[in-house]
Amino acid sequence: MQVRHLYRYPVKGLTSEPLDRVDLDAGATIAGDRAYAIENGPSGFDAAAPAFQPKTKFLCWFKNPRLAAIDARLDLARSVLFLKAEGYGQAIGRLDAPDGRQAIEAWLTRFMDGEAEGPLKLLAAPGHTFSDSGRKVLSLINLDSVAELSALEGRELDRRRFRGNLYFEGGMPWAEADWVGRTLAIGPVARFRVVKTIRRCLATHVDPDRGIRDIATLDLLKQRRGNVDCGVYAEVIAPGVVAPGDAIRVED
Repeated sequence: MQVRHLYRYPVKGLTSEPLDRVDLDAGATIAGDRAYAIENGPSGFDAAAPAFQPKTKFLCWFKNPRLAAIDARLDLARSVLFLKAEGYGQAIGRLDAPDGRQAIEAWLTRFMDGEAEGPLKLLAAPGHTFSDSGRKVLSLINLDSVAELSALEGRELDRRRFRGNLYFEGGMPWAEADWVGRTLAIGPVARFRVVKTIRRCLATHVDPDRGIRDIATLDLLKQRRGNVDCGVYAEVIAPGVVAPGDAIRVED
């Protein structure tokens, strides 16, 4: 099995960023992954004492599929976010400056066009990740499993529907479901412990380019697997660099 693609998602619910390598620390996620989130009405999030919040507190594909139609780019080094969408122009703002955040929030409010459940606010806290998991993990997606779902549907499912950090192929479809509790060696030295399978949601129904729900992926999973799990969460237990092409080995 080999790593094929690596991604991070600087702003939860917005565009993925492909990576040519990641330098991982034990107990940490990919640097910059889900570093920001867009609060959809008051969430109770406290930047001084950040804690896990469910995705429903933020703009996300699960509730707001039209987010996928936004072309978002974040320059992490300068904390500058660029947004654009057809019919809405573009917005540019420094996220470390009040006026920059307000410009982004105003553009998003206009784009959401009544879907907002309250004031939209960009959130961040040092070291915090707005993941769908309460643990600091990476999501691993088996492209052979996705290919089997595509065959069942009769058309290709874009891997981006699954919002994974690491996509791999070369093994058996659904082999990852048996990895919970086991250790993965990825690349020369990095080691991961698989902690759980990923229960999927309506976000996987969303076309990543058009921002509409067009394929009932959950129904495909139930038909093929009897559940809605696809992919696994894994935590880094030994640091190292991982890149596309690296081998993946399951260790006892």
